[in-house]
Amino acid sequence: MFILGRPDYKDSYWDGCPHVLMTHVVTSACVNHKYQDCVAVCPVEAFRELPTYLVIDPDECIDCGACIAECPVEAIYADTDVPEEEEAWIEKNETECVDAEIAEGDSPILADD
Repeated sequence: MFILGRPDYKDSYWDGCPHVLMTHVVTSACVNHKYQDCVAVCPVEAFRELPTYLVIDPDECIDCGACIAECPVEAIYADTDVPEEEEAWIEKNETECVDAEIAEGDSPILADD
């Protein structure tokens, strides 16, 4: 929906042209690791916590990309860059974030270092 020539998206960017919103996605590499480095650098509360991994709420993610470099297991991708074998995680992030608690960054890491 467009209002006054601008896309009606909460976090859309505008430079004279409407942009399609992009978000980031946590993939299977996070399972049984749940490192919290990404949560610490997220400027909004986009990460949600499940028992064995994290997901990103696409309605909260502002596409800053800060989390990508912080993930020690390389589990985070822009939704347009998710490897084909991990594409199911795009929907998984979107659906599982709904009932999950906001990640605070203080949960135990599950990985064995």
